[in-house]
Amino acid sequence: MAIPSPAAQAQGLAEDGRFDQAYRLLTAAAAAEDPEALFALAGWRLSGQIVHRDLAAARDLYRRAAEAGLQDAAAIHTAFVAGGVGGEADWPMAMRLLERYDYPGAAAQLALIGSMALAPAGDPAGLPAARKLSESPEATAFPSLFTSAECDFLIAQAEPWLAPSMVIDPRTGGQLRNQIRTSDSMSFGYVLENPAIHVLNRRLASASGTDPRQGESLQVLRYRPGQEYKAHLDALTGEANQRILTLLVYLNDDYQGGETMFLRTGLRFKGRKGDALLFRNALPDGRADELAQHAGLPVTAGEKIIASRWIRARPFAFPPPRPMLDA
Repeated sequence: MAIPSPAAQAQGLAEDGRFDQAYRLLTAAAAAEDPEALFALAGWRLSGQIVHRDLAAARDLYRRAAEAGLQDAAAIHTAFVAGGVGGEADWPMAMRLLERYDYPGAAAQLALIGSMALAPAGDPAGLPAARKLSESPEATAFPSLFTSAECDFLIAQAEPWLAPSMVIDPRTGGQLRNQIRTSDSMSFGYVLENPAIHVLNRRLASASGTDPRQGESLQVLRYRPGQEYKAHLDALTGEANQRILTLLVYLNDDYQGGETMFLRTGLRFKGRKGDALLFRNALPDGRADELAQHAGLPVTAGEKIIASRWIRARPFAFPPPRPMLDA
């Protein structure tokens, strides 16, 4: 009978609640450059659930695991270098890592990025002309902000992860199911925000006139017939770092219904594939702009797929959970 790897043993110990033993086992194996232990410990440092979150440590552990040959670690390390997670963003280095690691999907990312007009740091060299839709609420359209190929790439990246959408519980700040939002969705968090997705986020930041670090994780949402997002405000009550802007990109257009409608003014918008809608959620004092109340109307035929990014007033990171160990 094969002896379980240190990473597998540590997983078993953690499942039994023996976190201290699991951590000691993982750190010893990681010190010996065991690639699976490096990868597992990186995940612990990233999540912050068992030990304190330390993004710099996670980035270094993923690098070491990648250099030991783990392709999953290579993909994550490349994403961290591109996005500046746990250290400085280094776009040229991220491109070199994409070529060097050659993990599954790297070639597709390189091809997509190669078709873009970019500045040296990965920012877009230009943007399509904006079209003002409304002053109150402040709403702007960007025709063809994403290309058809970029939309298809995002859909393909998102599809394996789509699950029923959640909303934030205003009492607890936690996530819960609610019939106000009946779509399927997923988020490109630190691990999934590969360089191609990161550079699209940089384009969204340029279109909104914000820093990429102000954005929450890019989401992809899928609405099937009858599904909708009922009337709501994207601004959060009592939030110090307010969601000041929302940016939607329409990833397909072969569906019926599904318009974005602002309930207080009657403004409706339904973008074609690649079009974007930017609107302001908050007043200058940080309070929600009631005129920005909107809904994603029910889809009547086909599937509506959009990308959505909530943008905060200042750089944002989700707070880490309280860890099991003081380590």
